[in-house]
Amino acid sequence: MANQPAGCANSNGSDSGGKGSMSWWQLSLLGVGCTIGTGYFLGSAIGIRQTGPSILFSFILAAIGTYIVYNLLAKMTTEDPQEGSFCYYAAKAFGKWAGFSCGWNYWCSNILIMGSQLTALAILSQFWFPSVALWVFASGYAILSLLIVFLGTNSFDKAEDLFAIIKTAAIIMFIVIASLALFGVIEGNGKLPELSFSHEDLFPEGLKGLWSSLIYAFYAYGGIEVIGLMAMQLKDKKDAPKAGNVMLMILTFIYVASLALAVLLISSDAFNDKESPFVTALGKYNLPFFPHVFNGAIIIAGFSALTAALFAVTNLLVTLAKDGDAPKIFEKKLKKHKDLPLPSLTLATLGLIASVVTALLLPGKVYEYLTTAAGILLLYNWAFIILSAFKILKQKRSGIMIGISGLALLLSAVTGTILEKSIRFGFYISLLLVAVIAVIAFFMNKKWKKDHIV
Repeated sequence: MANQPAGCANSNGSDSGGKGSMSWWQLSLLGVGCTIGTGYFLGSAIGIRQTGPSILFSFILAAIGTYIVYNLLAKMTTEDPQEGSFCYYAAKAFGKWAGFSCGWNYWCSNILIMGSQLTALAILSQFWFPSVALWVFASGYAILSLLIVFLGTNSFDKAEDLFAIIKTAAIIMFIVIASLALFGVIEGNGKLPELSFSHEDLFPEGLKGLWSSLIYAFYAYGGIEVIGLMAMQLKDKKDAPKAGNVMLMILTFIYVASLALAVLLISSDAFNDKESPFVTALGKYNLPFFPHVFNGAIIIAGFSALTAALFAVTNLLVTLAKDGDAPKIFEKKLKKHKDLPLPSLTLATLGLIASVVTALLLPGKVYEYLTTAAGILLLYNWAFIILSAFKILKQKRSGIMIGISGLALLLSAVTGTILEKSIRFGFYISLLLVAVIAVIAFFMNKKWKKDHIV
């Protein structure tokens, strides 16, 4: 999952269309590095297990859906540049309740993303220490991440750039080594699985498997809405669509190429949710260094994503409080301690604790549940982006049809989680959170209308 900066800043609509300092290609590369995360490194293994080689189609469909969402967001950014991005546009299109709902939905999704990252890091750490309980590792990473945020490490932003390079380099390393293995340059134990294009081999679990795997493909592209926020830093806001298109082309190539090599090197039933599919794919080759180097790189990158998400939810809640969408107490900061928003950080800490407790009670399924719920919440916001574009942008009939196609893909990914029993609980979690936000938004909206009349 993406290393996400603080969320819907200035959702009250203050104009921020000033001159930025970033070129379009810099935003593209930054987007690639920030989007790749443990959701791809580990979550894709669950997708392969559910749908086999057809996981490639899932990632291509997800790329199309992501392109539609970002393209509409970029167009709205070009016409009306705002730091609030998707939260601001939701409020502009449907009213304050929509901006409120998007902001809190985004906060909840980031909390679940932190839980997903914590669990992923714990699972990956068990590669070296399989006898250590999942919750022990989760607790350790949570404490370390909180310590970094509490101390306010000034150099962490620079470290984030390094971690993004490490993640991307890890995948490129796999693509190179796997290609050498596929063409026989590197020899391994056992034979390669037979290459077959029959329906049974490509879709071993049928349409149901492909359908239920879509959520993991979309989750790997998660963070595109944050690139919309970062588009405010472009020298020319009109370059936002170009930056997103190039970023998605690079991401899609990296994702599809690496997954294609993985399923070509080993049979789909060999993958599991306890290790990265790329480590599994090269497991039968005499490469003792690879699993350790690759696993270490993912853990370093995943921890950066965890800490960045913690920074994000902490600062996002402060912004929500300033805009009147959260209790005013969350605006307070400790001036004697580097302007630390302690109330906001405390609430985020409770979310981390809940994730650790969940890992203790449900060690077998917690990653799938949290990843599924986090992915669905992100898609709810993406749907808001498309719906907002319908009201804000003047589009031709073809543009409207493309937007409807995007909504259909998002709906397919969400409903696919209902089909698979092992991840269905994640759908219920997302539904519960959305229901709570909707109820609060309903009562808040009545208050806003009353205040407006007064």
